Amino acid sequence: MRWNARFLLAFVMALMSPGFVSAHEVRPAYLEITENAQQRFDVLWKQPSMGTLALRLVPRVSNGLLDAPPAEASASNSFALRRWTDRPQTRDSFDGATIRIEGLEHSITDALVAVSFANGQTIQEILKPGSPSFVVHLRGTGKTAVPTYLVLGIEHILTGFDHLSFVLGLLLLVRGRLTLLKTITAFTVAHSITLGAASLGYVHVSAPVIESLVALSIVFVAVELARSYRGHAGLTARYPWVIAFTFGLLHGFAFAGSLADIGLPPQHIPGALLLFNLGVEIGQLLFVGAALGALALLRRFAAQPPLWTRWAAPYAIGALASFWMIQRVHLLVH
Repeated sequence: MRWNARFLLAFVMALMSPGFVSAHEVRPAYLEITENAQQRFDVLWKQPSMGTLALRLVPRVSNGLLDAPPAEASASNSFALRRWTDRPQTRDSFDGATIRIEGLEHSITDALVAVSFANGQTIQEILKPGSPSFVVHLRGTGKTAVPTYLVLGIEHILTGFDHLSFVLGLLLLVRGRLTLLKTITAFTVAHSITLGAASLGYVHVSAPVIESLVALSIVFVAVELARSYRGHAGLTARYPWVIAFTFGLLHGFAFAGSLADIGLPPQHIPGALLLFNLGVEIGQLLFVGAALGALALLRRFAAQPPLWTRWAAPYAIGALASFWMIQRVHLLVH
């Protein structure tokens, strides 16, 4: 019993550690290289930041494309931007050239690189801390390089601790496999609707407001979970699929905001959007399966823990979500 209690306490303390409490800090950087009609190149570099704080990430191309200073540089609360416009370079100089994100190896983020040529050829790669560069090969490269969005969708949900906290709260609240299936399906349908509508430009929302409301939805589920442990069945316990669908609409807007930060290839928007959404679903199912498996193992093999340990989950989820909400409201106000 003491070991289980200490383990749960250590897990909660880990959740509350500074490295864990910032939701979606593992956001990808984005490098877009586009050949224009005059066979010159425009470049956009977008990297995540938190206010004035940003990692030192520098894009490099071995053919000299980015050797000149950027024509434009700006920053917001979420991203730092740099642009190079009308850069003279031949298309052939890219064949065999190395694209590298300097400093990526010292970070925990990824970088999506998209290269588009005037002839319709596109190249996309995901660079990671363990592989911060790649060599461009023009021959044999297809025109529809969008499978990377499947991986981005999976990584986004699995590193989205706020969304996973919401799903975990639902899992702990719902009783019965059929009810759980309906609840997860309702959440999936809802966030798929708003993800598609916002990404395609049919609906426009304020990202800071949505992020704050997402955090508030997690606080709500944590409160409902605590009330259920006290024997009071709230709205979520009685109508879990309704709550999952309602808040799923908010989470879908948040997914769309992250996808907008990454960027969609203009000529392949439907395919990239579909793969990103599918990746989110795969990541969500992986998390649900892992969580259910862990709960089943604990019930089967773990000794009966003290009663107070059952409160670790609702209080940890509620505390984290409250921190995220205060943080996002602060950014919204300022």
